[in-house]
Amino acid sequence: MSRIGKEPVAIPAGVTVTVAGQKVTAKGKLGELSYEMHEGISAKVEGDKVVVTRKDDSYKALHGLARALIHNNVVGVSAGYTKQLTIEGTGFKAALQGNVLALSLGFASPKLFPIPAGLKITVENDGLQVTVTGCAKDAVGEAAARIRSFYPAEPYKGKGIKYLGEHIRRKQGKKVA
Repeated sequence: MSRIGKEPVAIPAGVTVTVAGQKVTAKGKLGELSYEMHEGISAKVEGDKVVVTRKDDSYKALHGLARALIHNNVVGVSAGYTKQLTIEGTGFKAALQGNVLALSLGFASPKLFPIPAGLKITVENDGLQVTVTGCAKDAVGEAAARIRSFYPAEPYKGKGIKYLGEHIRRKQGKKVA
């Protein structure tokens, strides 16, 4: 059983955390994020830490969740989050067209992904590497997953979009008798 909820969240230099009722707001150099806690969970700032407590044992699961989400917000406004995707395949590439990511993935027309507000997407390595950065961990992960879903890496030739460092287990093709 995890006891992550009992650990206080450390506040790094340059970040201010305020608690107003059930709303916890973190402000830093990369922006501002807030989280609305459940009524059975409370938080308070003690020096350079945020301490999350629960009313009773019926809120055990929400206790750890609230602490983790507050921690993600604090890290997001101070350091930010990044997901990198690589594109493999002949003729496969990505390009930025204003506020839209255009993915050429072997279909008749390119797949277009509008860049959500608060995120920054860069294309490197001649369109073969896409980097998604932002301060909200869930938004960065969601955008990276949606980009990957256009053409996930397939197991036979390995072509498609995958996360940097992701291992695609390869399958053997048909054998000729």
